[in-house]
Amino acid sequence: MLWSLIKIFLFFALIAAASFGALELLSMDGGMRIAIAGQEYSLTPLQVVIALVMLVIAVWIFLKLMGFLLATFRFLNGDETAISRYFDRNRERKGFQALADGMLALASGEGRLALAKAARADKYLDRPDLTNLLTAQAAEMAGDKGKAEEAYKRLLTEDRTRFVGVRGIMKQRLAAGETDKALALAKTAFALKPAHEETQDTLLKLQAQEADWKGARETLKAKLKHGSLPRDVHKRRDAVLALSEAKDVLAEDGGISAQERAIEANKLSPDLIPAAVMAARSYIAQGKPKYAARVISKAWTARPHPDLAGAFAEIVPDETPEKRIKRFKALTKYNPDNPETKLLLAELNIAAENFPEARRALGDLVETQGDARALTIMAAVERGEGASDTVVKGWLARALSAPRGPQWVCENCQHIHGEWTPTCDNCNALDTLAWKRPPQGEVQALSSAAMLPLIVGAVEDHSDAIDDADVVDAELADEGSERSG
Repeated sequence: MLWSLIKIFLFFALIAAASFGALELLSMDGGMRIAIAGQEYSLTPLQVVIALVMLVIAVWIFLKLMGFLLATFRFLNGDETAISRYFDRNRERKGFQALADGMLALASGEGRLALAKAARADKYLDRPDLTNLLTAQAAEMAGDKGKAEEAYKRLLTEDRTRFVGVRGIMKQRLAAGETDKALALAKTAFALKPAHEETQDTLLKLQAQEADWKGARETLKAKLKHGSLPRDVHKRRDAVLALSEAKDVLAEDGGISAQERAIEANKLSPDLIPAAVMAARSYIAQGKPKYAARVISKAWTARPHPDLAGAFAEIVPDETPEKRIKRFKALTKYNPDNPETKLLLAELNIAAENFPEARRALGDLVETQGDARALTIMAAVERGEGASDTVVKGWLARALSAPRGPQWVCENCQHIHGEWTPTCDNCNALDTLAWKRPPQGEVQALSSAAMLPLIVGAVEDHSDAIDDADVVDAELADEGSERSG
């Protein structure tokens, strides 16, 4: 509406300006004399202007007429399309000019102007592959999703433009949150162009979201084949997908197939902690404790983790605390200076009621790390050595406000997870979880990093302090009783 008013205003302004100019020319003195073959012609200023305009128009008509006569001459000489090309050339010139203007408007962020230029280009050009694409992108920029989808659907009719149409509709479905339809379209786009990196990434992400681990592994293999993924990264992510596949199979039947997939995942990436734990338990179920110990030791060498210690304890579940300490030396000899190794040794000695040795194992962790797990272990040591309730309560009070230590944190969005998952629960990124300290010391209870894990069985005698401590709230009391079990 506003643009129509502006055009009307401009029209009247031009009429007024032309009228004013004509009146000025009429009121001017003098003029122009032209002598031709002994004849003189006197022209007023207004007549001179009109004559110049007529001359320009005559020259333009002459050039057009000469072009048409030339096309007619070629037609008479056997060029059957000469005349049609003459008229089409003008249309193409206007169409390509509109197309260029539309692309410039699109690059400038002027969606409505680009849409208008696309309509003009479509009027003059018989090039739907170009005009439909410009229309779709301009409509998206202008917020007209319906028009954009119609343009993308028109692109589906030709082989040359089918991929662009499928990709465009797929992105619309993703924006609308219709993941099922987006996944089907991503598969179609991948079949059309398997080397297209963006399509590979989109398909892989959607397959991971839908737990289609087998399909995701095929897509990952295609990324490696077409050079869009380094071999070492492919190996690691293939292990993540194999582990996820194993978990699904285990949830369904828990048979040999799940064990084989878990072992495969561990072989692909020995430092992947969940894969090592699952592979170790598979070997334990098969009666191969040595293989289980080997898998855990290799993973512990790369990155100590409480889950690995728990799986190592499951190899011989009914041993005495003293025998457990002796057997665990095969594990704790690796990465002896790692905080997780020190905490493990402290817990083992608490279970054996060797509290001075547990204190020595902790070393300076309480001062340098000061997380809730180390402080709770220190409270158990103090209780075991006969310290007063005031001392024990002091350690537990510090544990309440202390950070929980390393957790599964997404390196993409920093979201904290209670358990390892192949994809982030927050941003859906694949293989972004890392076992590390959260950036701001967020507090979250984790099952895998539990204080006093199951490998400590004799700390029950010292957990009474948690029940008696006035400063300990119900949540930490529940945690303490659960971990001491």
